[in-house]
Amino acid sequence: MRTETDLDRLRPTHTAPVVFATGAAIGVLGGMIGLGGAEFRLPLLIGLFGFAALSAVILNKAMSLVVVLAALPARLAAVPAAEVAARWPVAANLLAGSLLGAWAGASWAVRMRSATLYKVLAALMVLMAAALVLTHTTALTTLDLPLAAQIPAGIVAGFGIGVVSAIMGVAGGELLIPTIVLLFGQDIKTAGSLSLLVSLPTMLVAFARYSRDGSFAVLGATLRFTTTMAAGSIAGAVLGGLLLGVFPDVVLIPALAAVLIVSAYKLARHD
Repeated sequence: MRTETDLDRLRPTHTAPVVFATGAAIGVLGGMIGLGGAEFRLPLLIGLFGFAALSAVILNKAMSLVVVLAALPARLAAVPAAEVAARWPVAANLLAGSLLGAWAGASWAVRMRSATLYKVLAALMVLMAAALVLTHTTALTTLDLPLAAQIPAGIVAGFGIGVVSAIMGVAGGELLIPTIVLLFGQDIKTAGSLSLLVSLPTMLVAFARYSRDGSFAVLGATLRFTTTMAAGSIAGAVLGGLLLGVFPDVVLIPALAAVLIVSAYKLARHD
């Protein structure tokens, strides 16, 4: 098992206002596109605050979990609970794969060499950029698969999303929402609510797996940092939600995708 030995060296020295403001900026970016922004937080944890790859992933996962829990009541209020509950087979289908994927992804992450993990994270950042562009610039329509093909496709897709979510420390909404639309024919708003119902238990499984590794100690060592940035992310997400639609997607989405690509490039070159 790979271990981290640089907790003291990587303990951040930035002041609480800087940490909060950084979290808020990330939350605004995510909120403007209806997401949590964890994919933008990860490279900052590594590049700006100096955390090693696995430590950054674990912290990102903890903050993503807090943000999702905070967003859940508002999201469920936007779509009637009965409407979401009626679509429980969709969530169950994806969870059948995502829970296994989350455990597997976290297990792989703690065993990877740091250099390898940086490169994997870079590749996944590119994937997130592609998913961002696809979701916001393409009219997604259902694939109309027969039930016999839809169920195994949902399990396989869920497994892949669980792996990505665990390795990056994100909620996975960037991948879950288009998957729910394409495979199950749900509208975007309902897909957003269902994605939270899938991502929450998926994150908890990954979190449980990470808690068994020595690198999980970074969370206790930087608890104030984590809670401050998470609070900023929640506040920023609320503000970003209010700004939703203010900036046209034709400008915003390419800019955010470019940010992810540049971040991926920097991560790929990280030693």
